[in-house]
Amino acid sequence: MIERSLFSTDHRSFGESFERFITKEIAPHHADWEDQGYVDRAVWTKAGENGFLCMTLPEEYGGAGADKLYSVLQMEAIARAGASGVGFGLHSEIVAPYILHYGTEEQKQKYLPQLASGAMVGAIAMSEPAAGSDLQGIRSTAIKSADGAHYALNGSKTFITNGWHADLIIVVAKTDPAAGAKGTSLLLIEAGIPGFEKGQRLKKLGMKAQDTSELFFNDVRVPAENLLGGAAMEGRGFICLMEQLPWERLQIAIGAVASAEAAIGWTVDYVNQRKAFGQSVAAFQNTRFKLAELQTEVQVARVFVDKCCELILANQLDTQTASMAKYWTSDLQCKVMDECVQLHGGYGYMWEYPITRAYADARVQRIYGGTNEIMKEVIARGMGLGGQ
Repeated sequence: MIERSLFSTDHRSFGESFERFITKEIAPHHADWEDQGYVDRAVWTKAGENGFLCMTLPEEYGGAGADKLYSVLQMEAIARAGASGVGFGLHSEIVAPYILHYGTEEQKQKYLPQLASGAMVGAIAMSEPAAGSDLQGIRSTAIKSADGAHYALNGSKTFITNGWHADLIIVVAKTDPAAGAKGTSLLLIEAGIPGFEKGQRLKKLGMKAQDTSELFFNDVRVPAENLLGGAAMEGRGFICLMEQLPWERLQIAIGAVASAEAAIGWTVDYVNQRKAFGQSVAAFQNTRFKLAELQTEVQVARVFVDKCCELILANQLDTQTASMAKYWTSDLQCKVMDECVQLHGGYGYMWEYPITRAYADARVQRIYGGTNEIMKEVIARGMGLGGQ
């Protein structure tokens, strides 16, 4: 196996500390959280108290000023543990960075320390019932009042991770519906504002402990100062979304590879212990060859994703490369899960086995963050291949 060179001693010490947090505060409760459809809010508070939220934020906003590799280790640990109900990654490495990069100083001071402490849980509302990967097709509108004091927000969102727990939501809406993508803006919406309602927690194939919700906005009166970045950022929301997509898609790839590595580990242990026809399942050539193939493919993916991590640290990861990482690794993740379930036999279909839950959790990876078909379109356009 190729030794990983990304991490320092400090990084690895942090990773071990976070794994202990998972063992103590997440793993014992995750099955119960799957049954109830959401994680207990207390785990957010405990994560904040231990400095595990928004670590990459500057210290002045409640973070640790850490580099993204600390977040990478956290994402990998969560994936290996199968702790798919915990929405720390989206909160810390999608929601908070939007405010850090594009927010006014007042918005940063108001919201970032609360996100870092766990006092607020963050979400971002992009997807709509009629617009999934097509962000330009968003229909939610936020029309400014005649006096410019507020926006009237109307529309609905679906498949929103952390949506049920969320205290703060970045909502993507059209402030100029006639301007297409150039009319898109981002608004900061706090839970409890009149006209904003959270819908039901959606029941999903996998990620059953993750609170994924519908959100509804009916003439929500949004103060003008809640436009992310202030008046100068009106109509620039689509640009912000595109700028952040490489890191967002790489995060999916990071989890995909870690999860696939864990699945192979579980399966190696299982086939060495399980007997069939008088010998261990591992003794059959088909088992050994299949796992050798998977191990090779995942090692190739690991090296590519680690290189992408180096590029993101240098601010050099482009959209096409991130799209390659997202599509390739999530396809591979699903392949690995399917093969490992098969090697578990009937037990691979039993919910108490981690491979079964990982199989169900993996399927959405090819859908969210932009479907893998969209990823291929992005890659093709980067190659100079046109399309209508």
